[in-house]
Amino acid sequence: MNKQEIILNLVNKIKKSSVENFNIMEICGTHTQSIAKMGIRQLFYPKVNLVSGPGCPVCVTSEGYIDAAIELLKKENVILTTFGDLMKVKGGRGSLIDQRVEGKKIKIIYSPLDALKIAEENKNFEVVFLAVGFETTAPLIGLIVKIARENNINNFSILSSLKIMKPVLNTILKDKDCNLDGVICPGHVAVITGSDYFKFITEDYNIPAVVAGFESLDIVSAIYFLVKHKSEKKFENLYRTCVTSNGNLSARKIIEECFWEDACMWRGIGEINKSGLYLNKKYQEFDALKKFNLPIQENNKNNCVCGQIILGKKSPNDCCFFGRDCTPEHPVGPCMVSSEGSCSISFKYGGRKK
Repeated sequence: MNKQEIILNLVNKIKKSSVENFNIMEICGTHTQSIAKMGIRQLFYPKVNLVSGPGCPVCVTSEGYIDAAIELLKKENVILTTFGDLMKVKGGRGSLIDQRVEGKKIKIIYSPLDALKIAEENKNFEVVFLAVGFETTAPLIGLIVKIARENNINNFSILSSLKIMKPVLNTILKDKDCNLDGVICPGHVAVITGSDYFKFITEDYNIPAVVAGFESLDIVSAIYFLVKHKSEKKFENLYRTCVTSNGNLSARKIIEECFWEDACMWRGIGEINKSGLYLNKKYQEFDALKKFNLPIQENNKNNCVCGQIILGKKSPNDCCFFGRDCTPEHPVGPCMVSSEGSCSISFKYGGRKK
């Protein structure tokens, strides 16, 4: 059979299966994108209900973090560097794009290495990189800190909002209201951590789980596996072309060398113990929090339901702002900001609320 025939065969088997109201959470924002783009969610609903998890790093970046970045901009000798999708995320004091309109020094970059280059070219300024992401981006950020140390680039630092997956998944799965029957694990994170990192989902919570890629066959195969093994509660790595059991050992070594784990605030969820990555003592001179004696104060004033959407308890259409007051051009909450946010994806492929 060719690829299309295999997909159709799996689709028919899923539709003929005995499951009803089978709830699967896909963690990764890229999975959410692919599922929406290919119409997979509607293909199996209501027999299989696909819900999105906390896999978009921009969506879970706290208001306090954005406010801390804005506080840095009060210093005339500071240049902030950031990825573009963080610009519209609102804190209690507005957004970075508001600050840029007011003339503050903010540069949008495409790689953390660009931030180092800006620091080298602007010796009279302190260049701060807004480090947002999961285990996928942490190794590269750790690497640029190492490069900064080796090349004596002392006017460079990072403001870390790096997060790790296992603690937040534990938070979701321990919830007494958790109603998940299966989990599609994030393929990008698994490339770094290895597939074994996610075995705890099945071993500790008796829920079948699978590591999957992002093509239509990958996702449909993952759904079929979870439906087929609903009783056996199995775990499987179906992304073996990119993911090994132990992951990228070199990348993991950089994370272990440069960072330590501590409590971190997740927007809409709250503080989760040991879920954040921060530069350790060896590299603390590159930690913007310590370098500028910068506090992070949380004060969540947002009335949207992004937190409930991230936890898989609500869908974008459950929010009164979705598609009306909250659009990609004028986002109210972070899930509408990022291209991997559930609300942004739902708006793009589903349109405004009727």
